[in-house]
Amino acid sequence: MNPSILSSHHSYPPFCASLLAGALLAAFGPLSHAEETMLGTVNVRSTRDAATLHLNQPTQSGSRTGVTTKELPASMEILDGETIRERGDTQIGEAIVRTTGLTNNASPGNGGLSFSSRGFAGTGSVGIAEDGVRLQTASGTQNYPSNVWGYERIEVLRGPASIVYGSGTIGATINAVRKEPSRTRRYELMTGLGTDGYKQLGVGAAGPVGEIASYRVDAYGFHNDGYRDLGKAHGGKLMSRLRLQPNSDLRIDLTADYSLTHPERYFGTPYAPGGRIIKSLRDKNYNAADAELRYEDTRLRAKADWRANDWLSLSNELYYLETERIWKNIEGQTLNLRNNTIERSDYLYIQHNLDQTGNRLEASFKGAGHRAVAGWEIAKINFRHTNNSPYRGSSIVSVDHPNHGSWNSPDPIRASFDTDTTLNAFYVEDAWQINDRWLLMAGIRRDLARISRTQLISGTDFSARINGTAWRLGLTHHLTRDTSVYGQISAGHDPVTSLVTMNLSNARFKLTTGRQVEVGIKQTLGGGLGEWTAALYRIEKDDIITRDPNNPRISVQGGSMHSQGIELAANISPVKNWRFEGNYTYLTAKFDELNESSGGRSVSRAGNTPSNVPQQVANLWGHYRFGQWQASLGLRHVGKRYRDNANTFTMKAYTVADASLTWHYSDRLTFRLLGRNLTDKVYATNAYNTQFFLGEPRRFDLIAEMKF
Repeated sequence: MNPSILSSHHSYPPFCASLLAGALLAAFGPLSHAEETMLGTVNVRSTRDAATLHLNQPTQSGSRTGVTTKELPASMEILDGETIRERGDTQIGEAIVRTTGLTNNASPGNGGLSFSSRGFAGTGSVGIAEDGVRLQTASGTQNYPSNVWGYERIEVLRGPASIVYGSGTIGATINAVRKEPSRTRRYELMTGLGTDGYKQLGVGAAGPVGEIASYRVDAYGFHNDGYRDLGKAHGGKLMSRLRLQPNSDLRIDLTADYSLTHPERYFGTPYAPGGRIIKSLRDKNYNAADAELRYEDTRLRAKADWRANDWLSLSNELYYLETERIWKNIEGQTLNLRNNTIERSDYLYIQHNLDQTGNRLEASFKGAGHRAVAGWEIAKINFRHTNNSPYRGSSIVSVDHPNHGSWNSPDPIRASFDTDTTLNAFYVEDAWQINDRWLLMAGIRRDLARISRTQLISGTDFSARINGTAWRLGLTHHLTRDTSVYGQISAGHDPVTSLVTMNLSNARFKLTTGRQVEVGIKQTLGGGLGEWTAALYRIEKDDIITRDPNNPRISVQGGSMHSQGIELAANISPVKNWRFEGNYTYLTAKFDELNESSGGRSVSRAGNTPSNVPQQVANLWGHYRFGQWQASLGLRHVGKRYRDNANTFTMKAYTVADASLTWHYSDRLTFRLLGRNLTDKVYATNAYNTQFFLGEPRRFDLIAEMKF
């Protein structure tokens, strides 16, 4: 596919028009099959009248054994597509930060999918997957999946998830689950207009193909003029899956996806001394006029599931993932209040070319009260890093009327290094239903990584081997049919840096290790009142990178930290037509041993809170239904965070109010008016260099959703 199809500032209308035309052609096909498009009447309201946390739904993300959320001895949250649409979240990141305890650490440099959970922040501790397959992180960057269109739900497993997903998941793992092909013909259309020239269009279609096949196609495009200077952003994606099912025991899925996104070219707003936000700079952008930010992803997958008999099933999944990322920006921006200028530096060009080929072979066993799986995963990752290091270049522009100018660096753009990484993993997991009230879960996983790095300009080539073992032991007791309590102990591991882009100084380090103890309760309330969960946990992490107390120039592996907290979540309908949903997290995270270099000496950070970790996080939504209408109001609160491990730089707490008004005109047509940040709060979501990333201002969107 020609990547230039989305590069024009005027590409949104023709791109979306082609998506719509293609979807309509696929949807209606030959007129002789028109009778197959008739669907039975569906009561749209019924899906939202019941307050649910989906505790009785099998989870793909918490275990590979197929246990339900209520059975799982761990904290598992399922966010369904209707809830996401009801709240007006169009991006994966927007939806995730409304789940329990998850906060946003996103920036263009990390791809926009970086989060904090249970005291651990970044892509090295909070993993992202799609349908259970993780794209390995390079240089701490992940940008896919970005948009919620085409996904059935998002599942979040909090705490160490290494048994299912391998290294880099001590804080949490987020899994976006796609919509499935169907033998029933169905079509979806979503179109929306919003503040600052925001336009979006999504189309989806599913249906039969001949006697044994079915398909699912989803396409999405957006264009945004933005409220800042240089604020334009645009992109789109195509997701497709063909399912072949010659009989009830064999199913083959073939998947092909493509996405291209040009996010807003914004690297933060410079803050005043002391970390003070100057509100008048909210709509300013001090990047270069020809800056570039681009993410392109291609994904191919083939999966076969075969039920050999009543007790044995086999599956094999082969996949290929390719991503190209480009950053060409001025990333250093310092405010000089005396001269009323911005001093710009770090004229940076970086390009990532990553391809990952992998295979997962798995056997599932059932019988004698056991649901067990055993599997082998292998992945081969090739990565090239291109840059213009040492990123020189500088300029000065006016604070109020910046002349953006052009990106111009004295440093040549060259391929810097290549890495070849091979990952192998072997795992076994079992859910043993001892009796009607007791379920015992146990699992173990061994990860083996081999990394080689070739320096293309300067430096020393090297290779390294890193291994880790993760395990989990959990027990669930059903006090009643509707109430379960659980306890678990587990161990996982995180890399000290992205395995794919490990450098020579980190090659001698082993994986950090994490151990968790967790207890909790999950309950479905009688009479359709709702569901609620609570969890208490403590996680200890060892072997983090610290400085030698006797020589601060030397990094050693020996630091440690812990986090502990309580998480509450509920979705209830106390009276007719009213529904409330919310969550609350209170945690403390502290370094037990950590030294950093400061002023040429080694300084202890023991007792301090890690950066980007808030103590309190809360979300609350209230919904009131009257006739065909529903009014909703939501609050999102993130407590104060520290920008640095020294705890000398504080990012203030913030609370943002959102709302929506939904009109279910019919079972097939819904209109939504969405309002975000109703009080127009100015707040920082993350920090970078001497800049804050500011949350979006007040915004309104009108969305129409059609099903036919």
